[in-house]
Amino acid sequence: MTPIKRILFFGTPELAVPTLAALVESGRRPLRVVSQPSRPVGRGNRVQDPPVVAWAREHGFDSSEILQPEKVRDPAFLAQIEELAVDIAVVVAFGQIFPRGLLRLPRLGCVNVHASLLPRWRGAAPIQAAIAAGDERTGVATMVMEAGLDTGPVLLMEETEIGPDETAGELSVRLAEMGGRLLVRTLERLEAGDLEPRPQETLGGVGGEATYAPRLTRGSGRVDWSRPAREIASRLRAFTPWPGLSAELGGEPVKLVKAEGLDERTGAAPGTFLGVRDGRLAVAAGEGTVLGIAELQRPGRKPLPAAVFANGDRSLTAKDGGVFS
Repeated sequence: MTPIKRILFFGTPELAVPTLAALVESGRRPLRVVSQPSRPVGRGNRVQDPPVVAWAREHGFDSSEILQPEKVRDPAFLAQIEELAVDIAVVVAFGQIFPRGLLRLPRLGCVNVHASLLPRWRGAAPIQAAIAAGDERTGVATMVMEAGLDTGPVLLMEETEIGPDETAGELSVRLAEMGGRLLVRTLERLEAGDLEPRPQETLGGVGGEATYAPRLTRGSGRVDWSRPAREIASRLRAFTPWPGLSAELGGEPVKLVKAEGLDERTGAAPGTFLGVRDGRLAVAAGEGTVLGIAELQRPGRKPLPAAVFANGDRSLTAKDGGVFS
């Protein structure tokens, strides 16, 4: 196969930066870096570049080489891409759905770096979904994009274990680095002509059955005390750093910072404060299980160890003994 030289890169968040860096370091500098528009952030509404754009500017890409379309289906943008006559487009967490017209423009199509073992956890938040579900393994995949949501045939995959205490933020860093290396290997194999896309239905038990990981919202991090304690603890790791895991205590919000399931059983209603166990707040959860909360945080305040929190928070000494909701 002819060399793959004319490359487009589509990506927006920090997760996408290692793949762009890997391309540049391997001598495959993209013709254009395409990202979401820079937008105002924070109280001062200061316009801030997405992480991919910031990295590209810092590493020698000039303004003509960075594209930030509001909509990739805009005919003017599509015409601009068609004129580039690219070999392949690399896509990592870009944030917009590609129209069929864009998918067809690169000679070899569009290749997505996806942070899961497909077909498990297709969709917007695969890293968080894997941790929340208690998966022991995950990975990254390179996939030929098609019109369906992460349904395209897989080129290469690499697996890794999920650490027992690993958060989504920590796992994201590892998978982002893995994805960059995997993408470079994918391009090398495509150039060599010895890599055939494999339909996800033929992958056997690698990724399991197809499941979907919807986009997270702030409401995703609300504690459901009817769930078993270990599942709540997994969701806490999954939603760290964002959106976090929160509940209410004494009618006021409280964020759970660190927690784990305790080796204890109870007949109390889910959400009931049971006391302090070895420096942890013991709270009844679903199916008779008990969650041990090691660190908590009230809005606008610093995180506190559970024992310190218990000594200073009147909600836990109320007549009802303290109930989380």
